[in-house]
Amino acid sequence: MSGWQETKATALLIFQDGTIVEGHGLGATGHAVGEVCFNTAITGYQEILTDLSYAGQIITFTFPHIGNIGANAEDVETVKMASAPGARGCVLKADITNPSNYRSAEHLNDWLKANNIIGISGVDTRALTAMIRDKGFANAIIAHNPEGNFDIDVLKAEAAKFAGLENLDLAKTVSTAQTYKWNEKTWQWDEGVSALENAEHHIVAIDYGAKSNILRCLVDENAAVTVVNAQTPAKDILALNPDGIFLSNGPGDPAATGEYAVPIIQELIESGLPIFGICLGHQLLGLALGAKTKKMHQGHHGANHPVQDLTTTKVEITSMNHGFAVDADTLPANVTETHKSLFDGSNCGLMVNDKPIFSVQYHPEASPGPHDSHYLFGRFMDNVKSHKQAA
Repeated sequence: MSGWQETKATALLIFQDGTIVEGHGLGATGHAVGEVCFNTAITGYQEILTDLSYAGQIITFTFPHIGNIGANAEDVETVKMASAPGARGCVLKADITNPSNYRSAEHLNDWLKANNIIGISGVDTRALTAMIRDKGFANAIIAHNPEGNFDIDVLKAEAAKFAGLENLDLAKTVSTAQTYKWNEKTWQWDEGVSALENAEHHIVAIDYGAKSNILRCLVDENAAVTVVNAQTPAKDILALNPDGIFLSNGPGDPAATGEYAVPIIQELIESGLPIFGICLGHQLLGLALGAKTKKMHQGHHGANHPVQDLTTTKVEITSMNHGFAVDADTLPANVTETHKSLFDGSNCGLMVNDKPIFSVQYHPEASPGPHDSHYLFGRFMDNVKSHKQAA
């Protein structure tokens, strides 16, 4: 009888402390460094991987079966994948499952290759998730070589040099380079997406890494959307004659992005226009109002996070993706905390008491995730309508 034959590792996950996790390589070849987090959603892996809020991160999927939906062009959340693909890598327990869904147009492994996302499978994702929960975010490098040839010392050195996401402004690297119009509505069963004609309202969305489905949800509220770069001056935004301002989601440290974003938002606040922020947009609005933000231990990443709306006492199951949070203890007197996480009590929403301005930390567009919070887009549009009527 021949001896036991071990399979050579074709992918590695190397942490800054030198720990090496071996596995089977998926998707693109090469290597990428990033902050390792975990996502607890059981659906929507394509939407998660293309969410620009994950820029600079390597995603560990806690759900063991990834790939059965396949991939298609409609479920991409990045407007321009070629310039900003989203996550740097993904970590899976099992090899990618073959697609078995009528909407699948491509095998997930082929899609990962085409979009330059590196993957590793064969990892004990439960142990990795437990490690992050105990020790917090971990920085690492993910590498894939089909021949299994790696220069461990070089990879360890590159991982050690990565400073993490604190003090890092990633919004400017993923924001749109040019202003563009958006009139596409949300996907409908057996119909796909359609365009809005003769919009009643005009919203300017400041792009810090906006998800496509957020823009679609705004259009569903009968609004034409103009998307502008994150560093667009307030006077140029106001010159577009918006009925309301939207502050998008995005990656990185809000304090770093806030160096240029906060003065712009403060001018927009003074304009009196309705403002709505999500995720990074929520954090930047908090900074503009005088609050502070802080880095979280492990962050919130998943489609099953309970949040309470303190204005109604209603509990919503939400989709979340953030590693920083607004410090509720630093909110000024004219700002009310409207939502909080029922997992850890962290701030998940705010509103200005005397202005039509509010924001939430989580993702009401829910792509992926439940639709409990879609009402927030209607709440924003009610503010827009009231402001127009009073003008």
